[in-house]
Amino acid sequence: MMKENVKGNLISEYGRRALFFILFSLLFSPAGAQKFALVDMDYILKNIPAYERANEQLNQVSKKWQAEVDALTTEAQTMYKNYQNEVVFLSAEQKKAKQDAIVEKEKQASELKRKYFGPEGELFKKRTSLMTPIQDEIYNAVKDIADLRGYQLVLDRASDTGIIFGSPKIDISNEVLAKLGYAN
Repeated sequence: MMKENVKGNLISEYGRRALFFILFSLLFSPAGAQKFALVDMDYILKNIPAYERANEQLNQVSKKWQAEVDALTTEAQTMYKNYQNEVVFLSAEQKKAKQDAIVEKEKQASELKRKYFGPEGELFKKRTSLMTPIQDEIYNAVKDIADLRGYQLVLDRASDTGIIFGSPKIDISNEVLAKLGYAN
């Protein structure tokens, strides 16, 4: 675990150095001053009602699916407790049958959890279907503004890119919202 933290910190440090080098290269390149801008994706997303609705929809479906998984898990736990209380009275065949039923119920809960919440599960698919159109719309608005104003680089100040300071003069978040029809 310690090696992973050190490795993560090294990667993070190398990432910061690479970002610094890229920004330094862009700022002081012989081609002249490069134009860049900042956006605050958290701010933009908080001001888009469709994003809030999509998040609420995802939360509701996630709670519903988690309740289904929890019900199966609780059922398996109840079966196991009952088995423990009855085990002294059961024949070897009955013990085996109850154990198999408990294992099967646990397997069902595990499979349902993976189906809903796994890396390619239903929640991932639902999130992708709801969020991709919003993200594409934002990307296109940012790209249009960047093309219009001649920006070679647009950074997200909300992400962990190591931006220590960004002048509000180069933040185009409100312009992106206006282009999307959500003027502040």
